[in-house]
Amino acid sequence: MKIVLPVEDRSIDAKVSAHFGRTQYYLAYDDITREYDIEENTAAKSQGGAGIKAAQTVVDLGADVLITPRLGENAAEVLRAAGVRLYASIEGTAFTNISRMIKGELETLEGIHPGFHGHGEK
Repeated sequence: MKIVLPVEDRSIDAKVSAHFGRTQYYLAYDDITREYDIEENTAAKSQGGAGIKAAQTVVDLGADVLITPRLGENAAEVLRAAGVRLYASIEGTAFTNISRMIKGELETLEGIHPGFHGHGEK
């Protein structure tokens, strides 16, 4: 299973970012090989539609699961259409969240919001 998270730095020990569409990086972890890659989020500097573009990046990374604190409804729609399961992150690092996901200790993401639609993230 491939698990993807928005992260603030290029490390598995980085904090999970509060900003899915505008995060700097995505960490993609393979639970079978226990290897991970970190990809830059090219959507972060988009004028608009960052969440949708970021969601497509996550799909392109081959995600089976996305762990994030919140998500806009348009991005959620893209991810769900691709069969990506959505889970709510907890306070802490990517590694902590991945470990909790594997143990079945994370909740399904309920933090779907209407989106900011060009008004900037609050």
